[in-house]
Amino acid sequence: MISAYKISEIVGKGYDDFWNSKKRYRVLKGGKASKKSTTTALNFIFRLMKYKNSNLLVVRQVMNTHRDSTFAQLKWAQEQLKVSHLWSNTVSPMEMTFIPTGQKILFRGFDDVLKLASTTVSKGYLNFVWIEEAFEIANEADFDKLDLSAPRGAVGDGLFKQTTITFNPWSETHWLKKRFFDKPCENCDVFSTNYLINEFLDKTDIAVFENMKKSNPRKYDVAGLGNWGISEGLVYENYEIGSIDIDEKDIGNWKNFFGLDYGYSNDPTAFVAFKVNPVKKQVYIFDEFYKKRMLNCDIAAEIKKRGYSKERIRADCAEPKSNDDLKRMGIGRIVPSVKGRDSILNGIATINEYRITVNPKCVNMIKELSTYTYDRKKSENGLVMPKDCDNHLCDALRYAFYDVRFFKPESKAKNTGNFKDTFKGGWDI
Repeated sequence: MISAYKISEIVGKGYDDFWNSKKRYRVLKGGKASKKSTTTALNFIFRLMKYKNSNLLVVRQVMNTHRDSTFAQLKWAQEQLKVSHLWSNTVSPMEMTFIPTGQKILFRGFDDVLKLASTTVSKGYLNFVWIEEAFEIANEADFDKLDLSAPRGAVGDGLFKQTTITFNPWSETHWLKKRFFDKPCENCDVFSTNYLINEFLDKTDIAVFENMKKSNPRKYDVAGLGNWGISEGLVYENYEIGSIDIDEKDIGNWKNFFGLDYGYSNDPTAFVAFKVNPVKKQVYIFDEFYKKRMLNCDIAAEIKKRGYSKERIRADCAEPKSNDDLKRMGIGRIVPSVKGRDSILNGIATINEYRITVNPKCVNMIKELSTYTYDRKKSENGLVMPKDCDNHLCDALRYAFYDVRFFKPESKAKNTGNFKDTFKGGWDI
């Protein structure tokens, strides 16, 4: 067995209480680079090797996000602890097996709650659960379903049951805050961490946070210091995280729209897909991709992979060459964004007439909406402008929203209301 001394060298400082907690719930919110996910991965590899007959269920909102996150982190933890030769890791099915005893690490998603609730192991007890990026879990009821099913029942051999919850605290309105942080939680340990306790960061890593502190204090407060994000002063305060069930009778009042903002080395390329119902004034953001260093051929391939190659896509008009490239690559209905007087503020004002729901899998859109604020030091024609940083998906949303004015839902088509009046003003999106 690995010595505690060697473990402390690998994990570093700041996590002793978290590491040793045995309460029913172990809840950890933290900023970026705070070691929360890597420490949790190390802890679970160590625990399963220490506690014979223990097993682990790892959960995220969407199953297919495990491979590049929790699965990779647990595999890294095996390598750091120099025990890789004792583990068998497979991706189909996605699971990890401790070879000497047959103990398992299983991976599931909240996108199939019923299947998740029925997860079992053939050897020992499914006594440990790790919910990573728990902020993605929009419905507390989904958490309750899991909590009532795993871990469940008595455990033996000196084991204990525990659900570990890790996340970035992007909004103070999330159910996690009320349930675990606002008042004392029975049989629960809660922790908050940030990059300042990560002694493994170098000067360039620290510089990223120092620049964030200057350019976007709100984001620094959440992503840097691990504090709860607050809604006051946001550009879009009218959003929530969740999903929408559209009634068949209402389908004619909904339409899909798509936006694209180009980036490369410093900024990410940002693509957003959303539905709009102008009758009920609702927006449902259901898909995104968000990545740096994407060539135009990569962007085209990603759009095709997601099935949107034949859709009308509003893209940044500042890059006509990229728009033409995408057309040649089979994205035939891409069109440039439209500019006009007071365009940014008019676009924002129109979107703010709608209630926005964001699917939990659109984690980058959630992050942008949680930190997109006005810049009190910048104005145009006497009007305060939003900060031009960390807003790439918000820009893509605004580009595509221009086309909403041309959509006539079934119920609107039957009357002569001033639907177009809602969209007066210029756009630059």
